[in-house]
Amino acid sequence: MYKLIAMDLDGTLLDDSKNISQDNIELVVELIDKGYEVVIATGRRYWSAKQLVKDINRPLVILANNGNIVRTTKNDSIIIKKYLDLNDFRTLIQEGKNRGLHPIVHVDGFEENIDLIIEMDKTNENYNNYVPKGEERYRKVESYLEMEEDRILAVVYAGRKKELESFHLDINDRYPNRYNSHIMENIAIAEALLEIMNPLGNKWLSLSEYAKEQGISYDEIIAIGDDNNDIQMIKNAGCGIAMKNASEGVKEVADIITEKDNNESGVAYELRKILDL
Repeated sequence: MYKLIAMDLDGTLLDDSKNISQDNIELVVELIDKGYEVVIATGRRYWSAKQLVKDINRPLVILANNGNIVRTTKNDSIIIKKYLDLNDFRTLIQEGKNRGLHPIVHVDGFEENIDLIIEMDKTNENYNNYVPKGEERYRKVESYLEMEEDRILAVVYAGRKKELESFHLDINDRYPNRYNSHIMENIAIAEALLEIMNPLGNKWLSLSEYAKEQGISYDEIIAIGDDNNDIQMIKNAGCGIAMKNASEGVKEVADIITEKDNNESGVAYELRKILDL
């Protein structure tokens, strides 16, 4: 019997307009009211994810920044945190600068209303519109290399896929076990996103850690998602579900591919079948 359902947001629970359909809202509410543990597992920062799920109107555990920070919406308290080592951060930044790459840095500054740190104006073309025009939860610094911030959650590069793939492979080859990283493909702002984090920071590792604390085994977990940061979660869960609109890498490891996509409430449609709701 399944006890925990982990859901991605973008491309999964959210439609392309970044809304949760009424059908998906009703499904999540029903799951929670029936006693299922529902976890939102997203690459988004906690603040953003919390805003997007507010219409669900139930306390939720949000596994944000790909598992590097896990909080509950009940009181915003931290359940799990995984920060990038400051020396490893500086090494990464310098390697990126050597290639002319300009990242956005995610930090755990929820209480201080700071989620992002940037070096240039937020509208700079090198950021590929990653930072929203109305964004206020950010801080600008002269140089990342001079930062003393010790709560770094992720370093994110937006740009051309081939260029980011090359950097991704090079970092993993030259600095094994110092970072966890992946390339995101199902995005609108650029060809690809490269997200680099703590070596233990991914959705599955944090999800499995949380499940263990709740006395839930891996085979009692359903995980559903659409992009490459969901692969480990979908591969290792008792039931791994890829959205119809998922990347090929996700579909290859999934047990089930949804009949409907994220614009057709595919999450609700599939889970109602599986759980006989």
